[in-house]
Amino acid sequence: MKKKENYLITGATGYVGKQICNRLLSDGHMVSVIARDKKRISDMEDSGIKVYESDITDTYGMENVNGPFDYIIHCAAVTRSDIMISSPVQVADGIVIGTKNVLEVAKRSGVKSVVYISSMEVYGKVKNIGKLITEDILGDVDILSARSCYPLGKRMAEQYCYGYYSQYGVPVKIARLSQTFGKGTDKNDTRVFMQFAKAAKYGKDIVLKTSGMSYGNYCGIEDTVEGILLILRAGENGQAYNVVNEANTMRIRDMAELVAGNLSCSENGQGRINVIYDIEDNSKTGYAPDTELRLSSEKLRGLGWKPGKKLIQMYRDILEEL
Repeated sequence: MKKKENYLITGATGYVGKQICNRLLSDGHMVSVIARDKKRISDMEDSGIKVYESDITDTYGMENVNGPFDYIIHCAAVTRSDIMISSPVQVADGIVIGTKNVLEVAKRSGVKSVVYISSMEVYGKVKNIGKLITEDILGDVDILSARSCYPLGKRMAEQYCYGYYSQYGVPVKIARLSQTFGKGTDKNDTRVFMQFAKAAKYGKDIVLKTSGMSYGNYCGIEDTVEGILLILRAGENGQAYNVVNEANTMRIRDMAELVAGNLSCSENGQGRINVIYDIEDNSKTGYAPDTELRLSSEKLRGLGWKPGKKLIQMYRDILEEL
């Protein structure tokens, strides 16, 4: 029988955090979470999860989060582009100050391992260099842009992780997630993959607000959770790992065509849906700039990770629940 261990999860109301909690509970582990409002996760308490009520940016409040913990997985961060545009200061504070406070919890708790959930957005705008992008290659991020609060905040949070590892010996690793979806995805999610899924479900044309030339890097939720837990237990301290299924990397416009051509299940019985373009000003919409980023998963696969969920099946998982 597996030994029960203590896990602290931040961002447990978010998609990835919630799926991690479910997996750990099903494996029989003890789970604690941090939440600003206990009412939002009252159902979690019913599942035996311990709730610490605090905002992760509240340094004094976070002093009451004292464990003991064996592992910490820090998922909390704003992911909505419209909030990044309207409240860049708060978004940056949540990422940077919040991560520092979580690392302080890890430092005084003497945990076995920490994983910080970062993002592929840390890479910024990367030119096509003829090969997949490994963790040591970074592109440009426009400092003078409100939207950059997210990728720049994530970069600084990663620097804090490395600083706490090198200066204090905190055993922290970084998981740079590609876009993750599948079973359990929030039906109200506004990101492009959910827009495509709903178009297929209801027989409506897919409308692209950009040229669709950016590459998208994707990974199924089951594979993502497995990757995070593997990094937690087998990753090297102070290192970053891309969590991406290379087989699912493609341009946004190609993904739109994939969905339109293969997944139209219109309830009104109409035929194949179309892909049309209605391009808007990115400075107002908050869409990330076009990128030719294609991530490598070689480093994580070196730990024994083998993603299996293909993009088409990820969409079918969403459609089953819509």
